Amino acid sequence: MTVADLTLVLGALASPQRLRVLAELGRESVHVSELARRVGMSRPLLYGHLTRLEQAGLVVGHHSVSPDGKALRHFEVVPFDLHVTPATVARAVAESPEEGS
Repeated sequence: MTVADLTLVLGALASPQRLRVLAELGRESVHVSELARRVGMSRPLLYGHLTRLEQAGLVVGHHSVSPDGKALRHFEVVPFDLHVTPATVARAVAESPEEGS
């Protein structure tokens, strides 16, 4: 993991709203409109948070079609196990010396 990878993931997790989104998606895959209702957020704001989580590799989105023909975008959590220790940070810096200076 590089410094850029580590900061991308940590930055995505450094938001109470994104943590709520991850917690909800950890229960089940759900389409954006339903997810917005569950977390009490507008869809445009939710899409911003989902984009940040997707860029960090923490969630993945896919399209589907509802029985009535509407296009739906579903998201689900990508399983992850993150352990940040001084050694993790040192390895990231060692693998990315240009980013660590």
